Amino acid sequence: MNDLAAGGNAPLPDGALSLRVPGPFDLSVIVTGENGKVAGDGDFVFYNQPAAPGARLTGDTVTVDPRGLRHGAVRVTVVVSPADPGTRLGALPVPVLTVAGSGGGVLARFVPPRPGPETVLLLAELYRRGTGWKIRALGQGYADGLAGVARDFGVDVADEGNETGGPAAAPAAGAGADAFTALVNAERAAAGAPPVTADHRLAAAARAHAAGMAAQGRLAAEGPDGTSLHHRVAAAGYHCLTVAEHLVSGPRTPAEFVAYCLADPGRARPLRDPAVVHTGVAHVSGPAGDVYWTALWASPMTPGGLARLTAEVTALTNAERAAAGLRPLAADHRLAAAAQAHSDDMVARDFYAHTSPEGTEPWDRARAAGAPHPGIGENIACGQRSAAEVVQGWMDSPGHRANILKPDFAYIGVGYATGSRAGTYWTQLFGT
Repeated sequence: MNDLAAGGNAPLPDGALSLRVPGPFDLSVIVTGENGKVAGDGDFVFYNQPAAPGARLTGDTVTVDPRGLRHGAVRVTVVVSPADPGTRLGALPVPVLTVAGSGGGVLARFVPPRPGPETVLLLAELYRRGTGWKIRALGQGYADGLAGVARDFGVDVADEGNETGGPAAAPAAGAGADAFTALVNAERAAAGAPPVTADHRLAAAARAHAAGMAAQGRLAAEGPDGTSLHHRVAAAGYHCLTVAEHLVSGPRTPAEFVAYCLADPGRARPLRDPAVVHTGVAHVSGPAGDVYWTALWASPMTPGGLARLTAEVTALTNAERAAAGLRPLAADHRLAAAAQAHSDDMVARDFYAHTSPEGTEPWDRARAAGAPHPGIGENIACGQRSAAEVVQGWMDSPGHRANILKPDFAYIGVGYATGSRAGTYWTQLFGT
């Protein structure tokens, strides 16, 4: 049996699967295609509509047979909410999801972090990978009921209103997201940038973070439970190559929010950035009526995109060396493997340091990757959102600048990963 952590995944066998969440909860599933949206309202399986092709809800268990899903289905999202609509999830036992195979044996189990003011939790998703299926643990919260979740997945539902007594979605949340995307794409067209597409995973992360800020009554990089926005993006299953965000309070409508962002060149940059592919936005009202916005701007991680980004870091580094009259650094795949592993490790284990939690140093990582260089140096950075920004940051720091301009260094490897608290984690590994 696999005990999953948020963001973790595991392969699933062929055949029907039983997903069970016991306790005072209502269980639902949403079937979606490649675009992250339902094909129709029939793809939403819940207590008032307990069956769809390949999925059937019975009590606290939903049975999913991927072979029987409607044509084009690639994902099944598992949703849990309180059986009593006036209750917040934080007031109930933590929901526990178990997944069993056709023979009854338990395949996977997920216990999410304890929810707070949320009224709905995206627990997990079953998703197609090649010819098979896998499960990914999510633990992504919503504060405005099943209607908010359904709208983000494209289900046409009436507004439930605020039944929980907690933070409520601002008026016309679903329509607001559509209006927001239309406004942004009009601005991008005027700037010569391609349009962006709304992504339900980014929208879910944005909604959970906006709800956390509303619960605290202030703008914050982390929610009341210490979960960062970038943790939420990773838990929602979106692996970023580039990512930027807006955390704003005050505007009441999408038009006011977009106008606020465009009023400052720095704030406007993500709206017009041609590298941005997807967006997700949410706004949630706090108890005092203040509206808290979270907007995410991202492009997905691809091998080609990662290669281009790390090559750009190397080129900018060599430009600084050329300006200082130094020879360029040659790319070394072994140093690159060690640098990438360190960036990935900092994200996976939520730390930021040259020394790993078990005491591994840069030269240890280089040696383990097979790099033969007798001299090793390392620069790391977190939070910078472009190759130009991170290289400039290193050049503005005497210690990092000394590594970039060290005459003895002849080789370089670059690593980059997204997630954890800061969003981006960069590593440069140098060799003599």
